[in-house]
Amino acid sequence: MFVVAMTALEATPIRDAAPTPNLEAELNLQRKAALAHGGAIDHAGRVHVAPSERFDLGRTIFGKLEGALPRLMMKDKLAKDVFWSDAAIAEIEAAYAASEERAPTPPVDDSLVAFMVDSCDFSMEHADGTFLEHLIFCHDYAVKYFPDHSANVALLHSILGTATNTFPMSIDKLPALAERLTDFEVLHIEAFPSVLRLFYDQGLLAELEKNLDRLDRLEALHCHRVIDNAPLVIDAENLWIQLNYHLMHFVDFMPAANWGARLSDPLLQQFRELSGFLDRANKRLARVDVSFPGTIDMPVGETATLLGRVATVLPTRVTTVLARKTIRRYSELAGHSLDYRLTWS
Repeated sequence: MFVVAMTALEATPIRDAAPTPNLEAELNLQRKAALAHGGAIDHAGRVHVAPSERFDLGRTIFGKLEGALPRLMMKDKLAKDVFWSDAAIAEIEAAYAASEERAPTPPVDDSLVAFMVDSCDFSMEHADGTFLEHLIFCHDYAVKYFPDHSANVALLHSILGTATNTFPMSIDKLPALAERLTDFEVLHIEAFPSVLRLFYDQGLLAELEKNLDRLDRLEALHCHRVIDNAPLVIDAENLWIQLNYHLMHFVDFMPAANWGARLSDPLLQQFRELSGFLDRANKRLARVDVSFPGTIDMPVGETATLLGRVATVLPTRVTTVLARKTIRRYSELAGHSLDYRLTWS
């Protein structure tokens, strides 16, 4: 028996609503499983996935996505309802409860809660609290599986911009935010949106991969802050830490099931590329257990749409080109340069 319909994070439409007065959020079962087991999991066979009839792309943060094909593909990807089996629910809830009993997740700092509620506009991103749930998940995951580095970075990673040009905080409030953070936290929060876009643009990881034999001579990444195009410099030590924040972030953007039917998904591709690169570079610092499919598989327990079946066999070069064009357009509209350079000793 399959029960408990859960809509994917990105699929829930945005509504006009004030931010919650606190940062409490009910995590869905996919997130609880990731937190309990320390990684990203393909739940094929434990869930039933069906198209969502109530989904409206125009009311989400992807509403301004340009191009008929990208819009159709995004809608098909996000408009999913996930129904969990009784056995999966019982196992995940028990594992999550045991994980919390062993190491309870501390609450978010009160001063940051107040700042996020009083000085930022998260209503543009939130949908029935679901983007908030994404932020809380990222925070909680970092607490558990990246304990040597601040979970505040994971909580605030999007405050200076998302990949779709929403900006919860204006740049003039950065000094007030910085007063509540360490220099380390500010650097990584500033850098996160920029590095995320460099993944989409596909040059950074490829260049690092080509230079595996001299990564010990890497000095810094020079790039531009998304919100105002100001120059950013990230030294090599912090770049490896930054890449591990992104490794954890990708966990929350994997589909609940049937990854083998989505090998052309740019996010899954980027997740796999980053995970493999960090292993080859011996720079994997955060715990993110994940197993990627090697071949295309037909979906199990999923009602596939016609477009979904077509997307299954799309060459990866097609979807990566589309993703690159999209992020370049968003950066153009934001006045943000995707130019970057690596410096070496």
